[in-house]
Amino acid sequence: MSLESLSQSSISSTSSDTPILGVPLQSTTNKTLKTVLSDSWINLLYLLFVFIPLGYLAHGLKWNGTWIFILNFLAIIPSTRLIVFVIKDICLRADQSVGGLLNATFGNAVEIIVSIIALKEGKITVVQAFILGSIISNLLLVLGLSFVAGGILHKKQEFNKTAAQTSSSLMTLACIGLIIPAAFISFADKIKTSSNDKRHEEELINLSRGAAIVLLIIYILYLLFQSKTHTHLYQDEGVIEDDEQPQLTLIVSLLLLVVVTVAIIFSAEYLVDSIEGIGKNSGLNKIFVSLILLPIATNATHTVTATTLKNEMNLAINYAVGNSMQIALFVSPLLVILGWIIGQQMTLFFKTFETIALFISVLITNYLIQDGESNWLEGTMLLATYIIVGLAFFYNPNNS
Repeated sequence: MSLESLSQSSISSTSSDTPILGVPLQSTTNKTLKTVLSDSWINLLYLLFVFIPLGYLAHGLKWNGTWIFILNFLAIIPSTRLIVFVIKDICLRADQSVGGLLNATFGNAVEIIVSIIALKEGKITVVQAFILGSIISNLLLVLGLSFVAGGILHKKQEFNKTAAQTSSSLMTLACIGLIIPAAFISFADKIKTSSNDKRHEEELINLSRGAAIVLLIIYILYLLFQSKTHTHLYQDEGVIEDDEQPQLTLIVSLLLLVVVTVAIIFSAEYLVDSIEGIGKNSGLNKIFVSLILLPIATNATHTVTATTLKNEMNLAINYAVGNSMQIALFVSPLLVILGWIIGQQMTLFFKTFETIALFISVLITNYLIQDGESNWLEGTMLLATYIIVGLAFFYNPNNS
């Protein structure tokens, strides 16, 4: 809604409409509901809002852990969609640099909320698996589905090769930041003695914290690169159209943001608490649940959006590779720093198997996007890799 239309609505409103900040209440409410529920495909996600109170009820009545997990899992999906919509609407009110900063910082708000809750409860393994799974899910599942969906209608799809390669290079750097701690531990185990176990653990923590600071600095420099010094490289991405206007009033956007954030906090807390329960009741190991199932819920919006973009591959790349890069360069090191502050020993160390899975995901994604073109076969390759990785974590005996 433009400022001119807001002014005209304010002038022409009748006395029966109670104005809010100069906007008639009835017209604002109708416009808000129409805007939020405008996409027929996205409507399917909003139908899942019914699971939010059901998830709360299941937790309050101490239902079976599997049911608590399923209901809150489904509740996270529409909440994620709505918070992404609200944040985008708020970003449209700012200039390009500020809007890009807000979108980059809060674009993965759900991942941050879920991770902080698990970190606060000391579930470091769950946090690490969830972060790793979110990266892999974006690179393989989201990007793969978008390649397939667009490739069905178009033999060849082109996208901004320079911007994609920049993001993939930063993903490689983030991958290095996760591989080095694993290599460090592997080397330390060869000279492992009872006297230096504690020292190696302290050195790993210090290494992770130092690497986290470096990754955060790189992320800040990337934002500067994208929004200030090399904006021309990203002008064709179309992440925010020039003629696109905010659809909600600022007060409605802020209220929705607060309400949805609170809803996500409760759903995420109940979801994290039920991970142990679903493992006991269903036999699923918590690594598989955290690495495969949780990211599917938090990435459902990105998956649906990227799939429905058809031939707009620049946007699809931004959703998939861009979000993976943000999680690796911003969310992951941020959690290490937060763990440092609250006394939780969160590190960037992943087991060898997990590190290899991440490396393979980054490797195949970088290889497929380096030519600036995509097709449906490349999408199926990404999806096949994701299925293989998922099966490996499902049957991995070390995750029991």
